[in-house]
Amino acid sequence: MRGHIVKRYKSSYTIYLNLGRDPVTGKRKQLVVSVKGTKRQAEQKLADLIHGMDIGNYIKPNKVTLGEFLGRWMKDYVWRKLSPRVAEGYDTIVRCHLIPKLGSIYLTQLRTDHLQTYYSETLAAGRVDKTGGLSAQTLVHHHTILHKALEDAIEQGLLFRNVASLDSAKPPPAEHREMLVWSEDELVTFIQAAKKTPYYALFYVVLFTGMRRSEFMALRWSDIDLTTNQLSVARTLHQLRDGTLIYRDTKTTKSRRTIALTPSTVKLLEEYRKTQEAKRAALHMQPLKSDDLVFCKPDGSELRPNTISRAWVDLAVRAGVKRIRLHDARHTHASIMLKQGTPAKVVQERLGHANVGITLDTYSHVAPGMQEDAALRFDDIARGKL
Repeated sequence: MRGHIVKRYKSSYTIYLNLGRDPVTGKRKQLVVSVKGTKRQAEQKLADLIHGMDIGNYIKPNKVTLGEFLGRWMKDYVWRKLSPRVAEGYDTIVRCHLIPKLGSIYLTQLRTDHLQTYYSETLAAGRVDKTGGLSAQTLVHHHTILHKALEDAIEQGLLFRNVASLDSAKPPPAEHREMLVWSEDELVTFIQAAKKTPYYALFYVVLFTGMRRSEFMALRWSDIDLTTNQLSVARTLHQLRDGTLIYRDTKTTKSRRTIALTPSTVKLLEEYRKTQEAKRAALHMQPLKSDDLVFCKPDGSELRPNTISRAWVDLAVRAGVKRIRLHDARHTHASIMLKQGTPAKVVQERLGHANVGITLDTYSHVAPGMQEDAALRFDDIARGKL
């Protein structure tokens, strides 16, 4: 028998997998894996382990180093399931920091003190160019990646405990950074200045919808319904380090969403489409098709994301408003809506957050003013009844 399952507690099973005999000692070897869940899940885990052995993907836990595991994890999980931009960020951290410093340690021998030493040394002198240390916020990212990787190692039966859990190793606390957003007046000033640029319609849509850069860069005319005043977010566009542009479906079901457009946004898009069609006619190009990009070069090809981000910052400087990132347009949109009394659930749906808790945590800076307004409104209502 290749393996068997024993029930330990309610919703807890132990898998015993037969690894054969040790060629030196002749003793039988076993892999013992704990599974939380149903019996069916335990049976599926056993089947996966046996399949891994059959096709040669199984690695003996006591023989694999952290570096080897991280390399396989990047290939099998990160590059397959995460967005290209996020995967590139993971790759830099894993390849340039985690593997060089921790990669030689056997996975089963990784201890909390290894991680604490890594955090302190990297904070002091962790830059690849040897010019100083990394920030505490960056080390939080390192910790998050390690934690996720080791959780997956547990799922695969290679580990029994995650030494990167917060009750074990802890990264240095990240400094709180105040979110930079524009006020309503700054938004209007920027929009007025944008009218003189080729990116007026693009920047307007960004500020009035709260879309991510990767989302509006991939927007097609078929995604916009100017009759019902709605815009559908269905895919994203990413630029990799080598300049390659790649389209992907939205990363979560919540990211795939419909956004209601304001009347002014609809009017602007109608005029923008007419302008696009006129330019195409002047260049003797084919008429616009439903699958054509909304925001693109005159020949219909993709704009470069970094070009748009630089144009945004340059325009903010010329307009004399606070210098914020293009991504902060999304934060500005959400902050203004919340200050106007829009329910957090509505803002969550517009932004594509996984749950309303993320929205409330992200825009907690808006809460004090909202609470004061709510208290005043409550007082006005209550006093009218007394």
